[in-house]
Amino acid sequence: MEYKISELVALTNVPKSTILYYIREGLLPEAKKLKSNVHRYNDEHLELIKYIRYMQQEIGSSNEQIKAALNNKNKSISSSSSMLAPLMQTLINIPSGSRHYTKEEFIDFYDFDIKLVDKLLKDGILLPVNEDDYTDKEASILRMIENFNEVGVEYDIIKKYVHHAKELSSLEQEMQKKLCNVRDDENFSTLWKIMFDALFNAKDYIFSRYTYKVLHKTIKDEIS
Repeated sequence: MEYKISELVALTNVPKSTILYYIREGLLPEAKKLKSNVHRYNDEHLELIKYIRYMQQEIGSSNEQIKAALNNKNKSISSSSSMLAPLMQTLINIPSGSRHYTKEEFIDFYDFDIKLVDKLLKDGILLPVNEDDYTDKEASILRMIENFNEVGVEYDIIKKYVHHAKELSSLEQEMQKKLCNVRDDENFSTLWKIMFDALFNAKDYIFSRYTYKVLHKTIKDEIS
């Protein structure tokens, strides 16, 4: 379907100036030119505008990140590292400006027991993004395990948590593959919304709500 730019503005709630800016920046393809001052847009423009706004507002992606993603939009979701770049950065959740350490520097700076570090690496509880790249995130996990040890509680429950996290990641990968199987230019932005909403909004919602319900039941049982 073809649209005038006024219709595109109405459908997306994005100003004309912003749409033209997206075209100049290479985020959107050029409009179909009928005459010197008559242009028409299509469903691809509509879907891509929705995707761009979602990535900017919900994920905080830069124009360059979005452009890199869109340059690979005809590749499968699961196989395109460029498409996943904004998502990957969000998932690792390491603030910009964080200090990074080699393993040796990390152990020395925080005075951690190397045997404990190696054990947590082996058990899959400590998960540095790269092999020799440690940050405060890893330090917070180690402190938590140290606290487990301090009170004399085995951290087997954390191992179970890791097991279920692995199972969840496999389900998320399965979801990606299913989305890839039905992807086309018309549903591009919708599939990415499903992807991000499932990985962030839905996961947080479901996990937090179940935690709430279990705690609520525990308190209710204690009172009664």
